[in-house]
Amino acid sequence: VIVRKYLFSNGFRYRKNDKRLAGCPDIVLPKYKTVVFINGCFWHKHDCKYFKWPKTNESFWHDKIMNNIKRDEVKRDILIKDGWNVIVVWECELKTKERQEERLRKLVDEIKQI
Repeated sequence: VIVRKYLFSNGFRYRKNDKRLAGCPDIVLPKYKTVVFINGCFWHKHDCKYFKWPKTNESFWHDKIMNNIKRDEVKRDILIKDGWNVIVVWECELKTKERQEERLRKLVDEIKQI
């Protein structure tokens, strides 16, 4: 919601969770041929302080998270092959107000450069 509100307030128009595209991207900006995924650090194994391997049922979680990563790569490759620009925003980049503002400005720059 934070990312969508920021983009909308900066004049971007988008679609949400377009099921017609691989991976059902969180935000689709057709004008810029760009999709944005907002990934949770735990579920997509981001290298940050918010990701820790669970101590219980380790094999289940390892398989689950590694399959998520593989699926993300496949979907990203399909989107790129289809001519889409893919941007990933990580959950940890939105945790604090300072990091959030910095990441959102960077996101707008990434979209406009395309």
